[in-house]
Amino acid sequence: MEKETENKNNITALSANVERVFSEAYYIGRASTAKGVVASYIPELAKADPTAFGLFMLDNNGNSLCFGDFETRFSIQSICKVVILAAALKYRGFRGTFDHVMMEPSGDAFNSILKLDMRSNLPFNPMINAGAIQTVSLLADLLSFDELVSFARELCHDEGIVLDEAVYKSEFDSGDRNRAIVYLLKSKGVLMADPDKTVDLYFKMCSLSVTARSLASLGLVISNGGIDPVSGMRLIEAEHVRTVKSLMFTCGMYDFSGEFGVRVGVPAKSGVGGGLVCAAPGMGIGLYGPALDPFGNSIAAVKSMEHISEKLGLHVFDY
Repeated sequence: MEKETENKNNITALSANVERVFSEAYYIGRASTAKGVVASYIPELAKADPTAFGLFMLDNNGNSLCFGDFETRFSIQSICKVVILAAALKYRGFRGTFDHVMMEPSGDAFNSILKLDMRSNLPFNPMINAGAIQTVSLLADLLSFDELVSFARELCHDEGIVLDEAVYKSEFDSGDRNRAIVYLLKSKGVLMADPDKTVDLYFKMCSLSVTARSLASLGLVISNGGIDPVSGMRLIEAEHVRTVKSLMFTCGMYDFSGEFGVRVGVPAKSGVGGGLVCAAPGMGIGLYGPALDPFGNSIAAVKSMEHISEKLGLHVFDY
């Protein structure tokens, strides 16, 4: 307990430097965009500006910092897996969720089916495509798409979250691999809803429009133990937050999760739309940079977070 208090005091002592650190991180991130490439396997995502970069920080006291393209709308993509998991835990409970999906890092690409086909009937975790699709199948007969959107808006403090129709159409037209995953799950007898209904709901959730600001709000709710600091309302049960944070930390950055955990050390989830949400101590951080590294993570967001974590001592294992 003494170490925890000492660490919190250390973060408070550094708060005078926070604005400078975030400003440095923004320019470090923007400079790195030229080293990445935008996603092209979903054609609509290929239209993004590879030089775009936005950064937003929101803390427990309502203070915020914003830089660059923090209001630009982009598709949430795999970050929706955090919302889907939180919803499954809320409506299905812990056992009702993890009787149907595992909680182990896969070490494979986000859209891989290798381990699902060769080693296990259940997907390895809810942060890869197979696991997220399986988790969606737990919700498809319980909640409508509109109800899931309302939940996302609540977590993100963003009433502007809507379905990006162009991205959804592109997802639908190019989503054969995800259709293969849902039918593989069905063939194994583990899928919990109609396959076409399930994969369509998954496509729609990936196509929600968000901003770096809304991701910062999501990160803050998770960082704050599931309580909205603005309203004081509990949005996610505390034991569910622990589960969500654990899986974000171990599985949230695709097959770069281990290295990100060592270098940055905060629960995070990325998406191939260029978004990154981080639940750092006392703050939520949202980033947007559609130029991706080879793992599918925003190259600018990763570089920025490395700087922020190092300078502010945000790594969960720092003492």
